[in-house]
Amino acid sequence: MDFLNNIYFDNSVRDYCIVLGSILLMLILKRYLSRYIASLLFRVAHRIWKDIDKRSFTDLVVEPLEWFLLILIAVFAIDKLDFPVAWQYNIYGHSTNEILSKIGIGIIILSFTWLVLRMIDFIALVLEKKTAHEDKKSSGQLIVFFRDFLKVIFAIAGLLLLIKACFNQPVGNLLTSLSIVGAVLALALKESLENLIASFIIFFDKPFATGDVLRVNTVTGMVEKIGLRSTRIRTADKTLVTVPNKQMVDSVVDNWSMRTHRRAEIKLELAPNTSIDAATHCIAEIKKILSAKEEAILNSSVYLTEINKSGVLITLEYFTQGLTLDKFNQLKEEINIALKKMMEKNELTMAAATSSVTIINEPKQE
Repeated sequence: MDFLNNIYFDNSVRDYCIVLGSILLMLILKRYLSRYIASLLFRVAHRIWKDIDKRSFTDLVVEPLEWFLLILIAVFAIDKLDFPVAWQYNIYGHSTNEILSKIGIGIIILSFTWLVLRMIDFIALVLEKKTAHEDKKSSGQLIVFFRDFLKVIFAIAGLLLLIKACFNQPVGNLLTSLSIVGAVLALALKESLENLIASFIIFFDKPFATGDVLRVNTVTGMVEKIGLRSTRIRTADKTLVTVPNKQMVDSVVDNWSMRTHRRAEIKLELAPNTSIDAATHCIAEIKKILSAKEEAILNSSVYLTEINKSGVLITLEYFTQGLTLDKFNQLKEEINIALKKMMEKNELTMAAATSSVTIINEPKQE
């Protein structure tokens, strides 16, 4: 056992064996240890969210937790060794021992930041599933928005912590410098900041949500995603239109999905020689057609609204429930076909398009 007392690079063989043994033991047990810690965290999370999936939790958390534990044990174990004097060099005023120590700390911070970002993904996943059961589209999109926003915040916090721990830079002075740089960037990126602020307005005011059908300016389609900078709309032609969030806030947005009723108006202009009895009978027949659709039509009206030299105008108007556009068009088609059959049966003719031509003969000048 005297071999274990031999000194190599300022450390005994026993010290090297202890460090390697600790790292190898952690390599063997990291999977089991990380799953055990993950199960403890899952129990805590399960008390808050009853319907969370354990497999989803472990898939997101176990891998970064494994690496964090392995790196933590490896850095602490290697730190117990004495740095060899033969390897001591100064690079830009910093010793190699100090540089390696800072690198180890930086790796720990990066692995811990990775673990925190995965935890944010898991919490967002749980909340998304909960809102999916409750059928809240706007809440689900809000969760995705804040998931990305929090990940950016924690990534920046991890970067600041890395700078503080590895480069000994005061975070306060750094934040002051960043605020000055941020003010300059804010002026340069004024439009991007306006879109970012507009995205917050959209999420809190909730004028529309993912899956709604909108008409904004000349764009009509279904909202696929509301991002930090823009909103993506899938049009009827299946093209994807990207609209800046500032424009979505400043423009008049017609949310078709929020309609409580749908309105249809049909104007029948009969020929001028149509008798009043025929027109009255036509109105009665139209009311029967609309009454036959009372399960879809909430209320309706039919009136003889105008008599002129072009013909007799009958206007019918009806309101339906908030049907989908496809079902609404089907209902209009059925009513139009019934009206056409009724007119053919009663031998009613539509007013023909008329035009007048005036000829003016000017007297000849002698």
